[in-house]
Amino acid sequence: MSLFRMAAPALLLALVLPAQTLQQAEAYTKARQYQQAYDAFKALAARSPKDPDLKVKWGRMLMEHAQNPDLEEAGKLFQQALEIKENHPGALLGLALLAEENFEGKAETLAQKALEADPKLLEAQELIARIALEDNNDAKATAEAKKALAIDANSVQGKAVLATIDLLADKKDTAWDPHAARGYETIGHFFVQNRRYEEGIDYLRKAVDMDPQLYTARSELGINLMRLGHDEEAFKQLEICFNSGFQDNATANSLKLIDSYKNFVEYKTDNIILKVDKKEAGILRLYFEPEMEKVIATYNQKYKMKLDRPVQVEVYPNHEDFAVRTLGVPGLGALGVTFGYVVAMDSPSGRPPGQFHWASTLWHEMSHVYTLTATGHRVPRWFTEGMAVHEETAVNPEWGDRLSPEIIMAIHGKKLLPVADLDRGFIHPTEPAQVIVSYFQGGRICDYINQKWGWDTLLAMLHDFGNGEETPAVIRKELKIEPEEFDKQFLAFVEADTKKQVDNFDQWKNGIKKVSQLAKDKDWGAVIKEGAAIRDLYPDYVEAGSVYEFLATAYTEKNDKPAAIAELEKYVKTGGRYPDTIKKLAKLLTEAGQKKEAAEVLDRLNYIYPLDNQAHESLGSLWMEQGNASGAIREFRAILAHSPIDPAQAHYDLARALNANHQPDQAKDEIFSALEAAPNYRPAQKLLLELSTADNRTPQTAAPKP
Repeated sequence: MSLFRMAAPALLLALVLPAQTLQQAEAYTKARQYQQAYDAFKALAARSPKDPDLKVKWGRMLMEHAQNPDLEEAGKLFQQALEIKENHPGALLGLALLAEENFEGKAETLAQKALEADPKLLEAQELIARIALEDNNDAKATAEAKKALAIDANSVQGKAVLATIDLLADKKDTAWDPHAARGYETIGHFFVQNRRYEEGIDYLRKAVDMDPQLYTARSELGINLMRLGHDEEAFKQLEICFNSGFQDNATANSLKLIDSYKNFVEYKTDNIILKVDKKEAGILRLYFEPEMEKVIATYNQKYKMKLDRPVQVEVYPNHEDFAVRTLGVPGLGALGVTFGYVVAMDSPSGRPPGQFHWASTLWHEMSHVYTLTATGHRVPRWFTEGMAVHEETAVNPEWGDRLSPEIIMAIHGKKLLPVADLDRGFIHPTEPAQVIVSYFQGGRICDYINQKWGWDTLLAMLHDFGNGEETPAVIRKELKIEPEEFDKQFLAFVEADTKKQVDNFDQWKNGIKKVSQLAKDKDWGAVIKEGAAIRDLYPDYVEAGSVYEFLATAYTEKNDKPAAIAELEKYVKTGGRYPDTIKKLAKLLTEAGQKKEAAEVLDRLNYIYPLDNQAHESLGSLWMEQGNASGAIREFRAILAHSPIDPAQAHYDLARALNANHQPDQAKDEIFSALEAAPNYRPAQKLLLELSTADNRTPQTAAPKP
């Protein structure tokens, strides 16, 4: 059906009504003539500025349009309605829906207030049921959905929530089948929220088949097809939405993202597909491809399973493109996301250097591939995130995030959640920091179980989740204790492990301010005295302005380079990742004649920010001195793949490394490239002569006689 035929009744109604009526505004909304609807609502509001119902209707129209500026304006309109009429149920509901869209913890509180103001407000009751289901609280979701059905026996959302509970539990049939497009859209949405993408897509298809004009479902279908790598069909679905007037941010931005894929190249092996932007493909491939193969080899052994298809890893240099890839994903760490066998993540260039450890993120996301696959995507969010956080430091204790101030404050304030409720911290956090704290808590729970019960217990828990068992039952089965007792023991473990940092946080915070000011004053002796006094009160802090950096600078200024080296070594071993600081340590070690240690320090940068040609040049030279020709080859190839300032020098350095690695033919190729860039480049000419002379000295094998 054409857009004109679909919209004609509403448009016709708008044409025959007097200008600036509510009916006209609503007719434009139904026709998706959002600008005309906006103008009509604006004119009506100017005429009736104290009408709260009008402001609520205007806000709901803006929510339907779903553009970010419009959503912000919708929130303001709902607030204005509440200022006019306290506890206006429609305004409270509007704010609850906006909060739910962003997975904010206040969504349920607002919906409850709306329901108190109007006990028959079906949409508020349905929202409460949905929120409970998102928190994986099936008992509460069931009770709340049945309350919705008590208000209206035909509540599509009430039936959809109850049906979802059955279907997620792998019941083949459910008595609560909503038999409605919006109901199947809801079921599909929840399957996606539980990372069961393929099943979610099936239900979204069902919704679209029943109502081809349900563009919210069609858009979500397109986005999830894209998530699983079905880009051609995804584009078609999203294009239908866009051309039909449904142009919300998710639809429009996803279309732009698919269009940008022409700028990407793919590298394939039996195990992996690496998808990288052309402008940095050459250099990133050198580091990502072998690391991906290493991850798979390690996890095949650890998880005692093999994947049945290659894993696709997409690396985005533009963080906004990556953000589009993660639309609608709750509790996101905002560095990477996994959709089954597809991983999307920021490129090292997508973040300021030092704020992102790509290798740590890769190991984290690849862990999800295994835990999701092992459980048929039935693992609860807290456990798969906890396993992934555990894996970051399992591969290297320097990796992973450190104990942050937000986590310290949460431990101090007794804000860690019970293990049975931990999913809520990811999906409906009561404050922004709760997501960070929940990642930490999930990771430390897995650390604790691994330490006390062993890795095989974690694997047993994983398989229990795959069989559909819930967290309390799994805790009882595998750990042989009640969840409440586990919470008590775990909290004691965490508090003992972090006691020094928690107890001394205020002292450290005041001390670091003092050290910072002393450094500005260049009072280096006082920096050393005060810095040494507070450093070990909170040794995890390696972000900008760490005490390690202040102390290293102070020792350097006082010409005590061994002490400066010692502080910077503590910095990198604790997990410090700022490139300039790491390069400073490498320089000091090189000057001290500790070239092996300098090379090892610089090699850390390849896992953090491998786009620094100066670091590659230094490391390549150090590897050459250490006799690590293969390491030097990779570093010099990285320079050539990343716009070298002096191509002749870069090709010559690679030729030297290839020659040292007994690859004379490839070395000659690089020498020729160096001489093409600079015909009179003497070092290249000399090396070519040496190689040619060596060839002439090599005895030729006589051809066999016929």
